[in-house]
Amino acid sequence: MAMVTYILRRGQPLTEEQKAEIEALKQMSDDDIDYSDIPQLTDEQLSKFKRVNPRRDKKVAS
Repeated sequence: MAMVTYILRRGQPLTEEQKAEIEALKQMSDDDIDYSDIPQLTDEQLSKFKRVNPRRDKKVAS
């Protein structure tokens, strides 16, 4: 399922058009997303990826 993020400012309710767009996006499957304008990653690029756990990396003062 695709993730859609909206930044809402307090005091500004969504318009009916925005609500309709969010609902339409919720109904989309991953197969409905057009990735044709995004270059495919190479095996070399993928091999350089690493998993990051930001919570574990945070230092908490005691």
